[in-house]
Amino acid sequence: MTYVFCYHFQLDDPLIQLKEDYKWINLFDFHWRLGTDGLSIGPILLTGFITTLATLAAWPVTRNPRFFYFLMLAMYSGQIGSFSSRDLLLFFIMWELELIPVYLLLSMWGGKKRLYSATKFILCTAGGSIFLLIGVLGMGLYGSNEPTLDLEKLANQSYLAALEIILYFGFLIAYAIKSPIIPLQT
Repeated sequence: MTYVFCYHFQLDDPLIQLKEDYKWINLFDFHWRLGTDGLSIGPILLTGFITTLATLAAWPVTRNPRFFYFLMLAMYSGQIGSFSSRDLLLFFIMWELELIPVYLLLSMWGGKKRLYSATKFILCTAGGSIFLLIGVLGMGLYGSNEPTLDLEKLANQSYLAALEIILYFGFLIAYAIKSPIIPLQT
């Protein structure tokens, strides 16, 4: 990650860099759009640093280490994908993709109440993701003649003030549950 940003990312260029855009699902005009700009470079590098530290801290894992490190990399891929996605559907998929490895990591290598904790984690975050899905669909389907999930087009689109507030609270609830700003402990 550091190599790519040191040698292929121009800090003085404010536009999206390191772009990828492939037609993904032809039937619905979904695209695999990835890119990095000055806003997403910080979270991407921080995620790489923290994942490296977590992997090094878990070095003495002896029970099924290959699967453990596979799950760590899958979780890392979901996080990087959510920070670099330029399509709302891809963002939602990457956001949800990291739930599966985290659930498996918790349920297999967690503490005493690992199954209870993993199940509670997946139910709470999946419940919060319903609000995210409603927000994504609301943004993508509103307004223009042709529904789109392209973030560049959606950023330049105007919305009704009431819809903006509804979408804001949908995204806020989803992020607050995932972050965890809203503590869901018993």
